[in-house]
Amino acid sequence: MGEWSMLSEMLDKVQLHSTVLGKVWMSVLFIFRIFILAAGVDQIWGDEQANMDCNTNSPGCKNACYDASFPISHTRFWVLQILIVSTPTLIYLGHVLLVIRQENKLRRRLELKCDRNGLIKSPKYSDEHGKVRLKGSLLVSYMMQLLVKVLLEVAFIVGQYFIYDFIFMPDSITFQGGSCQTPTNCFISRPTEKSVFIVFMLAMAVLSVILNIVEMLYLMISKIGARKRRRSALLLNQ
Repeated sequence: MGEWSMLSEMLDKVQLHSTVLGKVWMSVLFIFRIFILAAGVDQIWGDEQANMDCNTNSPGCKNACYDASFPISHTRFWVLQILIVSTPTLIYLGHVLLVIRQENKLRRRLELKCDRNGLIKSPKYSDEHGKVRLKGSLLVSYMMQLLVKVLLEVAFIVGQYFIYDFIFMPDSITFQGGSCQTPTNCFISRPTEKSVFIVFMLAMAVLSVILNIVEMLYLMISKIGARKRRRSALLLNQ
């Protein structure tokens, strides 16, 4: 888990500036994806190519069969997926930290000062404790990172099927070409266990998509409701 500690610390900071559903997404990412990937998958996959048995001793045939069947190993594919899908959230964190820094400077410089209209200026996105409010450019930034995460997750779900051309790990693969002059059967170790993990990681990716879509709908509905309440209050005060 040591190699994930830096990503973990950075995404931990995002939780302070996320909605409840955003925090649930973090839990899904860490507990059900990163932890499982770091703790169990490597032991099951191991050296896939070395553990593959082929019914021929032709030099280079096993390498050619493995390379054709697995352009990228499932474990590396999932690591790449987690890193890329987390990137929009990290960009949003950078935006939040920039806003907090700018507004902290504003507090120090304009404390007890007035603008030309005689009104006291105050930061509109964050409070003194560094807690941000999702509105304006921050809301747009947050919604954009949710949308990009949905698109990336869907791209990886579809991409996984097109790369491997299967969901359940097959018991064996038949290959001919390159160093394999005749049709060769190569047998994969632990196909059932690997199928369980493949389905599990796909399910977590689908859950991630659902959580992000629900969070987008929640934010849109809550902001529309808040706007209607403000309009109603203005009409009552008139």
